Amino acid sequence: MKNTLLVIFLCALCIFSYTNVLAQDTVSTAGVEFTPVAKPVVKKAVVIGHAKSSNAVKQSLWAILLAGLAGGFAALLMPCIFPMLPLTVSFFTKSAEKKGSAAGKAIIYGISIIAIYVILGLLVTILFGADALNSLSTNGIFNFCFFLLIVAFAASFLGAFEITLPSGWVNKMDQNSDKGGLMGLFFMAATLALVSFSCTGPIIGTLLVQAATTGALLGPAVGMFGFSLSLAVPFVLFALFPGWLKSLPKSGGWLNSVKVTLGFLELALSLKFLSNVDLAYHWHWFDRELFLSLWIVIFALMGFYLLGKLKFGHDSDLPFIAVPRLFLAIVVLSFTMYMVPGLWGAPLKSISAFLPPMATQDFDLSNLNTGVISTNTDSKPHKYANLFDKPKGFDPYFDYDEAIAYAKKVHRPVMIDFTGHACVNCRKMEANVWPDKQVSARITQDYVLVQLYVDDKTDLAASEQTTTPEGRRIKTIGNKWSYLQTSKFEANSQPFYVLLDPDTQIPLVTPQGANFDPVGYLNYLDSGLKAFRK
Repeated sequence: MKNTLLVIFLCALCIFSYTNVLAQDTVSTAGVEFTPVAKPVVKKAVVIGHAKSSNAVKQSLWAILLAGLAGGFAALLMPCIFPMLPLTVSFFTKSAEKKGSAAGKAIIYGISIIAIYVILGLLVTILFGADALNSLSTNGIFNFCFFLLIVAFAASFLGAFEITLPSGWVNKMDQNSDKGGLMGLFFMAATLALVSFSCTGPIIGTLLVQAATTGALLGPAVGMFGFSLSLAVPFVLFALFPGWLKSLPKSGGWLNSVKVTLGFLELALSLKFLSNVDLAYHWHWFDRELFLSLWIVIFALMGFYLLGKLKFGHDSDLPFIAVPRLFLAIVVLSFTMYMVPGLWGAPLKSISAFLPPMATQDFDLSNLNTGVISTNTDSKPHKYANLFDKPKGFDPYFDYDEAIAYAKKVHRPVMIDFTGHACVNCRKMEANVWPDKQVSARITQDYVLVQLYVDDKTDLAASEQTTTPEGRRIKTIGNKWSYLQTSKFEANSQPFYVLLDPDTQIPLVTPQGANFDPVGYLNYLDSGLKAFRK
């Protein structure tokens, strides 16, 4: 039973990690400084873009909720909480004269747990504010601080130290929990939150960081609701059905294995924040090979740990390997082997969304040539081409005005790709959908492709820096393209694809976001060509 829980735990953590990172790129830096554009706002595009932005925020909140639910289940299997489950339930059943009274107290206790964590999420929003939450996702300093913070959380789970709150807080809450009544149950829930902080703190911290960096106003509160819901429901259910307690496995060293496994996963997750900083500031230190090398080592060590070949000072002896734990080790080590060819340029499509762009690969033996020859006859170096990595097989522009001018010259529509260095789905589209032969043929032969990075931190030339009528200072390339997207198309999610008539600068068809079906994406491109030729 306990090994089965370990398997379920890792599955939950995979969901937690994936949905956290996936949610990160749904909202851009729309809240940063703006720049004016020459063209007036197109009313039709405003409605279209706004609808897409709203859908992106809804998807982000759902991803945060799922991450919270998975994180709460992971926290339940931590050594600070799992042993308290039968003790707390026994308290309700023994102190109540009637079964219904025990159930009522347990329900109030569960609601109190949810209230405490949701209040914590709301405090994050109140303290930072909506605009600050928007800017966190691409702010280099914050991303680097988040990287260090999550590394500290991982070190805590691996046993380097424990993150604890002052004992006076715990004692005060415990004293108040003896008062009885509704307030007593609330303080009892608060005591659980404080006592278990050494185990739940890193999970809560990681979840709040990810929720805050989506820019969604209710992100932190939604994340905490999901976390507290999956944490509170088991206490209520076991109080309603005390007989279930007999089926629970006994506490032991397996709980610490759960904690260490989470430490490895948090360590791997932290590297995504460091990669975001490296890409946004063009340091070129943390390329694809280095990222993959670290992931290979981390997951290999996790596999050896599950097999009992790696042991920490606080681990108990492992006399034998149970079958579920063996299967779990096989999955982790197989994933490790899957990543190895990526060091020589294998696309690794299943995890391409999390990796730095393929263009950062220094040693590439892959053959991703689509066989399509670009019809771009502009031999001049593109503006900003020295700053940005081109998707393999494509030769995009990186300046809006330059792309429009060339499109008018060759009488072809423009394909605008509003993208970002920290955009997970952007990388997935470039690695999984664009290399399709028909898709790449449409983009390279029938469109003029321009990629506009809304989160780039490179300063504009002094002559291009300006102040908007709202008094906001335009300083960076990212500021400029972020405002172009929000003002002209009323959208702030990435990726965001606009098929544009270069003469009228009006969208040919409804702009859209990520579409991971190559056939569906090809139909979208063909619809733009059909409208242009009319």
